[in-house]
Amino acid sequence: MESLEVTARTVNEAIEKALARLGKSRDEVDISVLSEGSRGILGIGSEEARILVSVREPEVIPPASTKAMVNLDAATEIARNVLENLLAGMRVSAEVAVKPPPPEAVEEGFSVSLDIEGADDVGILIGRRGETLSAIQFITTLITSKKVGKWTKVLVDVEGYRSRREISLRSLATRIASRVQETRQPMALEAMPPNERRVIHLALQNHPAVTTASTGEGDQRRVIISPKR
Repeated sequence: MESLEVTARTVNEAIEKALARLGKSRDEVDISVLSEGSRGILGIGSEEARILVSVREPEVIPPASTKAMVNLDAATEIARNVLENLLAGMRVSAEVAVKPPPPEAVEEGFSVSLDIEGADDVGILIGRRGETLSAIQFITTLITSKKVGKWTKVLVDVEGYRSRREISLRSLATRIASRVQETRQPMALEAMPPNERRVIHLALQNHPAVTTASTGEGDQRRVIISPKR
């Protein structure tokens, strides 16, 4: 930090002199008054005012993109720790790896993506129709958001299960669509959670011969594939 000691008849004159010499404005420096000076008696014993002026270090404000990256890195680390603690509570020995969120997950608002690797029994973590995995994902998102201070959606996967399941669902959608196109009869798929129904809808949204719709309530909600009229 650049500093300068200046003397003058008064403190104000010393400040003006220091600012002129440094080429700085008043709000760019810190000023310490070492002595306010003294007029003396009839000019005898007078003492000039003495100050120490220090140039303030400029505040470095990172670009918005850098701030966002720092915040995202912090949220990712928090989410990873939350998931590791959940697995420990479930007495599951596994590693948690940070993965880039796939494009479709980003579109759905997920900013953090974690994959559980090396678990002895992935079936326990996935559960029936992925229900256990969805519950783990929901709890991880909830706790992470509370710790971060804002809603932060965390995608949780197990050994790439979600991507494999999506490929399987797209293949199923294509096969059933071909059958519906041939028979001209609607077909209902098994009950699925919302994210899986969305895969079916997206896979067939531009199909020339069939349409899709969801029907049912709660856990029994399923996709109906029907021929276009």
